[in-house]
Amino acid sequence: MQLQSTFTCPHGGHQVAETMPTDACQFFYDCTGCGTMLRSKAGDCCVFCSYGDVPFPPIQEAKPNR
Repeated sequence: MQLQSTFTCPHGGHQVAETMPTDACQFFYDCTGCGTMLRSKAGDCCVFCSYGDVPFPPIQEAKPNR
């Protein structure tokens, strides 16, 4: 399981590597580049599923191994 995700802001394109929490969904994120408070997109469990390059840990666990 990967706990690091590169978060990309859809407003300014700022990217930052973040460690995802494993015990709770994170619904909001303050972009360190432009200051915009981002919310998870409709249908996504958290901001990492919406804007990160690696899905939230429980989503990773739910996917079957290939």
